[in-house]
Amino acid sequence: MDPCTPTASGAPQPSPDTVCDLVTVPARQGLEAVDILRRGAGDAVGPVLHDDGCDTLGFLVPPGTAAAWDVPGSTCTETDGRGLRLSPEPPVEGSDWLLPPGEADLATDPAVLRAALGEAARLIEAADNRR
Repeated sequence: MDPCTPTASGAPQPSPDTVCDLVTVPARQGLEAVDILRRGAGDAVGPVLHDDGCDTLGFLVPPGTAAAWDVPGSTCTETDGRGLRLSPEPPVEGSDWLLPPGEADLATDPAVLRAALGEAARLIEAADNRR
């Protein structure tokens, strides 16, 4: 069983040998989404990467997510065995874990992430319009 595919409970479960897709968003929107996901019920947010410049965040999602990802302002990269693996060390040079594997045990559900990113975009737009 590929540990990033849904388990019997329906929750994607990554392990150090897992290949996952990566949703990349601007840091401001990503941080808002992390807050939204962490306020939700259960383990809604999986491992999250940030780049060294803190310009972007990357959410690990189950493989196959990239094929249907269409959220404006974000990209979803299909890793398909090209080196993105979960381990204590960041899988991409120039990045680090915001939420490392072990502290965030599940890959983020794409539908839940999509909703959180939408809510985060609306919050940011509302905050910017109040200035």
